[in-house]
Amino acid sequence: MKAREKRMALVAFGIIGVGFAAYLAVTALQSNIAYFFSPSQVQAGEVPEGALFRIGGLVEEGSLQRQEDGLNLQFSVTDNDKAVTVNYKGILPDLFSEGQGVVARGKMGGDGIFYAEEVLAKHDESYMPPEVEDMLKTAHAEGVAEGAASGAYK
Repeated sequence: MKAREKRMALVAFGIIGVGFAAYLAVTALQSNIAYFFSPSQVQAGEVPEGALFRIGGLVEEGSLQRQEDGLNLQFSVTDNDKAVTVNYKGILPDLFSEGQGVVARGKMGGDGIFYAEEVLAKHDESYMPPEVEDMLKTAHAEGVAEGAASGAYK
């Protein structure tokens, strides 16, 4: 084998190795990605079936229901347009309360209930997760635009 052929074989082997490493990295990242959806997107069916994802919004006032064991609970998350019922088994964060921002990670059940594995609450009086804040602004703007189009704001 000539020196030129050895270099070409080494370059080809290097390209194949880098390609395989990139494939492994992308595969590992895809299995750990949890996309964010608003309650309106979930109700519209935009969520891939059986996929792990995050849902965020505000906890609806009066929607928190605790079971007798204290660990199983259910509440609704809203984006001021649509709401999704969330079922969670575990201890809620200290700052979790109705009317406050929340992000939950889990899967949608066949019964239309979101089964959360993890619930995250805001960490101070003025913080709201960026995804939730953007989603609420969008829902508000769409509501104002719909009201104006229907003549509700005359």
